[in-house]
Amino acid sequence: MALSIGIVGLPNVGKSTLFNALTKAQNAQAANFPFCTIEPNKATVPVPDARLAPLEKIARPQRVIQATVDFIDIAGLVRGASKGEGLGNQFLANIRECAAIVEVVRCFEDDNITHVDGGVDPLRDIETIETELLLADIQTLERRIERASRMAKGSKEMAALTADLEKLLVHLNSGKPASGFAWPDNELMLQTRRELGLLTDKKIIYCANVDENGLGSPNKHLESVRQYAAAKNAETVVICARLEEELQGLSESEQLEMLASYGADEDGLSQIIHTGYRTLGLLSYFTVGEKEVRAWTIENGWKAPQAAGVIHTDFERGFIRAEVIGYNDFIKCGSEAACRSAGLLRVEGKEYVVQDGDIVHFLFNV
Repeated sequence: MALSIGIVGLPNVGKSTLFNALTKAQNAQAANFPFCTIEPNKATVPVPDARLAPLEKIARPQRVIQATVDFIDIAGLVRGASKGEGLGNQFLANIRECAAIVEVVRCFEDDNITHVDGGVDPLRDIETIETELLLADIQTLERRIERASRMAKGSKEMAALTADLEKLLVHLNSGKPASGFAWPDNELMLQTRRELGLLTDKKIIYCANVDENGLGSPNKHLESVRQYAAAKNAETVVICARLEEELQGLSESEQLEMLASYGADEDGLSQIIHTGYRTLGLLSYFTVGEKEVRAWTIENGWKAPQAAGVIHTDFERGFIRAEVIGYNDFIKCGSEAACRSAGLLRVEGKEYVVQDGDIVHFLFNV
């Protein structure tokens, strides 16, 4: 499973510049005017994981495959986007399949870069973005209720679903996000929740775009975003999109040196991906062999058969057992054979909960 993250923000907040830097490819045109991104941009980038290099050194595989993240950058939102203002809400549909949304807000002053609302105010920007997401959800839900009510005439199940959806609509109309709704614990409603993909039901990561000075010394705009995010139990990532662009083309050591000079120890890509993993409760396990060393992304709490299913559905369907070695044990012993001899290779069954960094070999039969 690839982590999918949608990037949203008002025009001219550095969103497309950030996208260019994060994906290490100039796929999104960056310009100093609104709506320069008029088509959704999507890029798949590898997940940085320092554990892969030691595994590669030991196993000497033919190839190493990292887990991946899909970034989707949509055109800048403005007030009234859900009603067709600016470029309208057509772009919001592009992030309905995303697991999380990164809200990019500008937290620096620069008279040379215009702001669509005339001045820098990140909390106002956040309110605009989240209002448009909420209004788009209301429209989506109203259409679904209309369809469900037609089907409810001869079905008690659909009548109950319609009633639940109407309660959700009341919740949204009160200005509250779908994530705060007390979703009924029945299969039809849970399935409908997945199908709706409501934007306000997604995890939010707030991304404060600062200038070079803001990386080392927080400003009032950044502090206001941090306080807002903390109140919503969300995380804030601080990046300088301009610096991220400058990092491109430099060696890893040169990048680290430049970041350190600004008081940072991690680039924006790594920050957002690692924050996304924490926010969504994701982890990685590894398969290690002569042909390949590979990282696989799963949800925290998944049992061995579910984890096997991300490799192939047959692995889950015909699961027999899993042979598991902890990452640190593998690195310390230097091989699977050495781990086996030391009694550090465990045989686990269907109830085993896969841990972050586990090295796993699945046995199955179909």
